[in-house]
Amino acid sequence: MVLWHPSYSMIERKPEAGRKAFLIPPLVLSTSFVLFILLGTVLLKLPIATQEPITWFDSLFTATSAVTVTGLVVVDTGTQFTLFGQTVIAILIQCGGLGLMTFAIVTLMALGGKIGYLERSIAQEAFNQTDASTIVATAKSVMIFALLVESIGIVTLSWYWSAELGWQTSLFHGFFYTISAFNNAGFALSADSLMPYVDDPVVNIVITGLFITGGLGFSVWMDLKRHRSWTKLTVYSRIMIISTVVINLIALIAIYLIEYGNPNTLAPLSEGGKVWAAWFQAVTPRTAGFNTLAIDQLEDATTAIVLLLMFIGGGSMSTASGVKVVTIVVLLLAAYSYLKRDEQVYVFKREIAQETIKKALALTLISAVVIWLAMFVLLLSEEASPLDIVFEAVSALGTVGLSRGLTGNLSSVGEVVIILIMFMGRLGPLTLVYFLAMPRQKKIRFAATKLPIG
Repeated sequence: MVLWHPSYSMIERKPEAGRKAFLIPPLVLSTSFVLFILLGTVLLKLPIATQEPITWFDSLFTATSAVTVTGLVVVDTGTQFTLFGQTVIAILIQCGGLGLMTFAIVTLMALGGKIGYLERSIAQEAFNQTDASTIVATAKSVMIFALLVESIGIVTLSWYWSAELGWQTSLFHGFFYTISAFNNAGFALSADSLMPYVDDPVVNIVITGLFITGGLGFSVWMDLKRHRSWTKLTVYSRIMIISTVVINLIALIAIYLIEYGNPNTLAPLSEGGKVWAAWFQAVTPRTAGFNTLAIDQLEDATTAIVLLLMFIGGGSMSTASGVKVVTIVVLLLAAYSYLKRDEQVYVFKREIAQETIKKALALTLISAVVIWLAMFVLLLSEEASPLDIVFEAVSALGTVGLSRGLTGNLSSVGEVVIILIMFMGRLGPLTLVYFLAMPRQKKIRFAATKLPIG
């Protein structure tokens, strides 16, 4: 998810003719995503892309889900699309996951072009960074890191699946699942996702390793490479690493205990299989979208945990979405500091800026409002249980891709709602609100007042 930063403002660029033109970085970024979705829609509608013709709306839904790296599908990817169509989906996932600006910058550099102030500002929005001077180096690092990790994933999965599927099929499966996993997309070539490999150690380790790597955030990996010392890591990196470990372990233990006796999930599996299945379901909601257990068969308590994990999501400057781990950590620390009556909020002997706290609060509140609005419309348009609708809305905004079976049965109105929510979830609610509330300087300040809260 790309977040708006309060320092972003309208970018002014003077054309050669001297006429002033104004471009907003989030607008350019959003437009590029829309254009890429439309291109994907056209390509997926071509006769060579599908086994049987699909509607324009199904093509649009699939392209949006791919570019926003969500994974929700209205038609089965493995049976409905040809090799060409599946390759298009993989390319859309890769571009959407790594960010269109990464490809744009690297391509421009390869052609010998120069990166101007406007391009740096747009890329700054795409990468959610405050220092535009490092954007080019960041883009190169992201590309190299992604290709290296994906190469390892493709080779490993292709080799492992070769005995089962044959080399030709295993190579494509390795390619597709690696792209989908690393970019936290959740697209699968089987209607039951990865359920046949529920207790397979190799598939579990490789797939979860890929989407955890992509979801942790490129800035964390670059920080680890640069310093290789815990004390020298940035505060953000330390928060992300600790929070990721803690959240995953708590989710693993909770799901294991809750589902242990469930005859539709963990009960039929061996002890080792139970651990692998609990682990996969604990980490996939943030925000990978694959599943090795039937999501609609999970206990309600487990579903509540999955909903929370989908809302939280992964790290900033990552292939994951959600409101982001650090956003939740900042809010928890702010609440804790308030209860202690501390004037400042501290973490690792550093004070968290008030602007950061406001941003975290705004993002969380706006995300909650968007989910509520989506739920409200879906409750009116769909004949489904409230739990299924809540799950679908949270999964779409978090660009997770998990579903309790509602996606394929959505009405036209429901599909429009989910398309909009997936798009908003990938770009970030604050980025879209930026269009509606342009920053402006206030020349008058009013007297402060205190209001009763709670």
